[in-house]
Formats: sequence, C-alpha cells, structure tokens
Amino acid sequence: MPDRSTARAAQAPAVTGPRDLRNVVLIGSSGVGKTTLAESLALAAGATGRAGRVTDGTTVSDHEDIEHQQQRSVQLSLLPLEWKGVKINLIDPPGHPDFTADLRAALHAADAAVFVVSATDPVTAHTRALWRECAAEGIPRAVAVAKLDLARTGFDDILSACHDAFDLGPDTLRPLFLPVLHDGHPDGSIDLLTGDTYGQATPPPDTGPAHDSLVEAISGQDDTLMERYLDGDTLDTDALEAGLRREVLSCTLHPAVPTSENGLGAAELLDLVVHTFPDPTERTRPAPDCDPDAPLAAQVVRVTGDTYVGRISLLRVYAGTLRPDTRIHLSGPAHTADQNGDERVTALTSPFGKLQRPVPHAVAGDLVCVAKLTTARAGDTVHDPGHPVVLDGWRLPEPLLPIAVEAHGKADDDRLSQALARLTAEDPALRLEQNPDTHQLVLWCTGEAHAEVVLDRLRTRHGVRVDTVEPKVALRETFGTAAAGHGRLVKQSGGHGQYAICDLEVEPLPAGSGFEFQEHVVGGAVPKHFIPSVEKGLRAQLAKGVVTGHPLVDVRVTLTDGKAHSVDSSDAAFQTAAALALRDAAEHAVIRLLEPVAAVTVLLPDDYLGAVLGDLSARRGRVLGTETGGPGLTLLRAEVPELELVRYPIDLRSLTHGTAEFSRAYLRHEPMPAALADRYDD
Repeated sequence: MPDRSTARAAQAPAVTGPRDLRNVVLIGSSGVGKTTLAESLALAAGATGRAGRVTDGTTVSDHEDIEHQQQRSVQLSLLPLEWKGVKINLIDPPGHPDFTADLRAALHAADAAVFVVSATDPVTAHTRALWRECAAEGIPRAVAVAKLDLARTGFDDILSACHDAFDLGPDTLRPLFLPVLHDGHPDGSIDLLTGDTYGQATPPPDTGPAHDSLVEAISGQDDTLMERYLDGDTLDTDALEAGLRREVLSCTLHPAVPTSENGLGAAELLDLVVHTFPDPTERTRPAPDCDPDAPLAAQVVRVTGDTYVGRISLLRVYAGTLRPDTRIHLSGPAHTADQNGDERVTALTSPFGKLQRPVPHAVAGDLVCVAKLTTARAGDTVHDPGHPVVLDGWRLPEPLLPIAVEAHGKADDDRLSQALARLTAEDPALRLEQNPDTHQLVLWCTGEAHAEVVLDRLRTRHGVRVDTVEPKVALRETFGTAAAGHGRLVKQSGGHGQYAICDLEVEPLPAGSGFEFQEHVVGGAVPKHFIPSVEKGLRAQLAKGVVTGHPLVDVRVTLTDGKAHSVDSSDAAFQTAAALALRDAAEHAVIRLLEPVAAVTVLLPDDYLGAVLGDLSARRGRVLGTETGGPGLTLLRAEVPELELVRYPIDLRSLTHGTAEFSRAYLRHEPMPAALADRYDD
C-alpha cells in the first residue's frame, strides 16, 4: 500500500526561529483516543490526506507491526505540523505505564502538554499521577475531551469530573470552546473569547454566561483587566487572548477543548497551541538560553533502530543551530573520561511517523533526527566540542520485572549478545544482567507489555529467537548445626594411585560471615604443602553446595586430621578428599536453605495503603514503617523475600491502578521456612 502521508508530508515545515516553534506532548492513558486525535490534527494541518484509524493499523504515529497487533502505541512518535506559519512538534508518547521512559523523555522535550481524556471513561489514576508530575514541573497544560460524540453526559459535566479528578482549584479548568450539537451530536464549536465558529456551528448558541465566566477567570489574576471588567468596560479580544496566554503559561488556568473522531476540535486545538502555548524561549529551563547564534547545546531524547539506516537519534536543540557535516561531542553516563565522545553529524532529518524528511538545519528549540551517532544514548548532551555543557536528564523508571531468556538455537545464540547490546542502547528502560549466581540471562523490564515489545524486536528486527524460562532466585545453603566429616580417597590399582584422607569439623557462623578455614592438624598428618589443596577443594564444593545444589555460605571449617601417602598423595587428591569430607559432614547436620531478602520501598496514594499492606503480608513481607511521601502519598518500607517479588511489579500496578512506584535492593539472606524449603530440596 502506498504511504498516504507521502504527498502532503514530503517536506518538513520550515522554521525561521524559536518563536515560530511549539513543542507539545499529548498525554493520555491507552485507549482514550490520543493517537486518533493526533491523526485529526495532522489532517487538519494538511500533513495527511486522510486520518488513519488505530483499528485498521493505518495511523501515522503507530507504524510498527506490534503497535498494529496490540492497537496501542509502544514508542514515542513525532509529527511536525505547520499551522498559521508556526511549526508544531506534536509528540505522541505511549499511554501504557510500561513505557513511562518514553513519556518522561517526551515531557522533557516538550514545552507544553495536552491531556487527552475520554468522554466515555473516568480519568485514570495513572493520568492523575501524570497531571501532578506536570504540575510539579510547571508545564502549561490544556485538556482535550475526546470521544465527545459517544458521551452520554454533557460537556460541562465531563469537565466537572476532570476538575475533581485533577483536584483543581476554582476557575482553574475552563472551556475555551463549546460544542454545538445537531440532533444530539456535536458538529461544530464556538470560541468563547472571539465568538468564531468552527465546523457546522450555525447559528451559534447563546454563549454569554460561558463567555462571562471565562473572562472572569482570565481577569482574576490581572488587576488591570479585573478593574476594567468590574467597571463594565468591553474587553477587546486582543487583551483577553493576551490575558489567557499569561494564565496558561503561569499554570493558573487550563483551557479545555471538545473533540471527536470526526475531526471536531482539531482546528480549535491547533489554534490554541499556536496562540496560547509557549514557544521555546518562554520556558524557564536549567539550560542555555534559547539562542540560535549561541554555541550548540542539545540533548538526545530517544534512540531507535532502523533496519536500513541503523541507529537514529532524536535530538532537542536547546541552544545554537545544528547543521549537517559538523563535529559534535557527546557527554553522558555512558561516556567516561577516557572515551572519545566526538562524532560527526551527517544528514539531518525531520521525522513524520516512519518517514524521515531531510532538513537543512535545526535551530534552537527544534526537534531533529540524526543518523548513525554510534555512541548516543537517551539523555546524553550534544554540544560543540569547544563549548562543553551538561544538561540535566529525566528520571527513568526502574526496570523491576525479570524475564529470563535462552537462545532458541545455535544460530540465535551466536547473534543474541550483539542484538541485546543494541536493544539496551536504544531502550533506557531495559537492563541486561548475566546473573553470576543463577547463570541465567535476565532482561529486566518495566512490565509485561514492555517485555513483549523487547522480545518482538529481538525476533523481528534482529532475527533472534529466544525462549523465556522461569527466573531463578539466588538461594544459599548453610549448616544449622555443627558436624564432623570424614573424606577418604584411596585408589591404588597399579601404577600411580590417589591417596588422601581428611577429617573436618564444620560449624555455622552468623549470617553474612562468609567462609572461614582453619587447620589444627597435629604431627604433620597432612603435610603443610597440601593444606592449601584442602581449602581449594572446600571452596569448590562450597560453590556447588552439599544438598540442594545452591552455594554453601556462613560456615567455619577446621581441618583436624588426615593422612597422606609419600607417593600417591597429590593436590588433586586432597581437593577431592576435602569435598568428600564436607559432604559427609552435611549428612550428619541440619542443612538450612537461605533465601535472599530485599529492602522494598513503595510510594503510593493513601487510598491504596490497606490493599498494599495486605498484599505484602501475604508475600511474607515485614513492614518496617510508613511515612508521608507528599500530598496524599505514603512511603512504605518493608523487607520482602525476593521469591515473592518476581511478579510484584505487575501485581502492584493492578492493586494501585498504575499509580504506585517501588524500588528494591538486596538486603541479606535468611533461613527459608521449612515447608517452603522442601520444594527446593533436590
């Protein structure tokens, strides 16, 4: 099928300076209509010939096969649009909580946000949490009510529900446009400030009360406007629009726009973005001034892999002007002092979904793609080699869901390492671990949806098939009681034989003590030069364990006696005899299985505290205490066996509707309950 966006999106919008730019992120949970709204905006701006549909797999922003299969976004997408002489970089990140890394990257790259809420569903807890996050960062926000044509309640009632969900003050959320209904369905809207109509809104309804209410909200923060309003003066449109813009930029007012799948609200929202949202020079950031003539300062927002082009880095330029065929320097956690971060920029492109359109340069404030920056990672600073600067990054979600994988076949095994290295370079939320205790290859993901995408990309992009297996937890063994052991290796069948006898005493040590070895041999029963051989054999057996196959820890072993042969004794013989003696001692002692325990912290809304406490109790967790984690939030600390945490990220998200965050850190190993330990006894 020919790409329907090619004809209208063959050229990227031109930019003369930062004031001609708007960087806007769409925020909303999966299924609220965010991507559909992006399609309507692209159509209204003339960037496409027709709006694609998520259900048909024809949208511009969702262009990967897995996005078509799952019918949801799994990666950040950029749609540059042109509206009334202004370039709008419309950033469409995934709405699923598993892809928060892309969402936070989008928030960092944007200067304003449009929260998309569904008229048919309540605002999700995850969306409420994102609203609080944007409020903390001082990001100007508007609300787009999607699916209004399917709503069973009025626009005002929906805004009232949003007002409560976002816990807003009076006059904070106000409609900027009112829908006009025809036979009960919206087919146009009217601008409450200007009186302009959109769509089929003729004749316009009486908007006097809504207009006055909006004017009061705008004037309330401006003494001059308020005085004129109270004196009964007619406020001109320019003064009202300027007042609205000040309120939006100061985050004291959030305009709302009605939208529907038939395109209602698209032109209105584009007008709002151009006239009301800030340009890159108006956002205060801990970065250089947004000056196109300053030394280059940019940041890598996201890195993606392309089968033909290779690595493509999406950059936000904060200062200076980026041009092709220039040398830049990369700074970031992956670039140590002894690594040369210098690279050369080749061509610059502006993405439009899966298309890459060449551009001559990128000025301060713009977003642009650069191919083949071989060492670039998300969050890296890109700057002029002669003018070093480091830009603050964004907080990444901690990947806490382990997925153990094995290569499906020999050919897959040969390519697996390289494929995983590329995936971890592209995805900052993916962590790779070669576990030294379980010897498993573990992919740490943010959730099941993230894991599904990672495995799909291994198969489709890199041609590597893997099998998932149950993740193992690093268990340990220890002696519960003291015991003695005898190890005898005597093999003489002609020629050079093997001879070594060891007698040991084994006693348990406090948790965390490790392994201690000492010898109390009298009379040289074991020659001095074989003592190290005994210790070596013990350490080898410790690594293998004595009962369940898990490493043995926290014991003191004392060599008390033994025998040697002048000809047949050897280093290898005493290593074997020591191991036999340790296993013999285990047969006469109580062996305890130890499990790792993690220190867990959970930050969650107060409403879910009871459910989370009950769940931790069922996981054999010990709650250490709670404290205030912020307005309406609780920080909970607990100790939980790691065996109970394998699927905890999934279950915690379900319990708290995606609003909780948790972290874990290894604390210690401690005895496992006997009933549970029986399951792991070989």
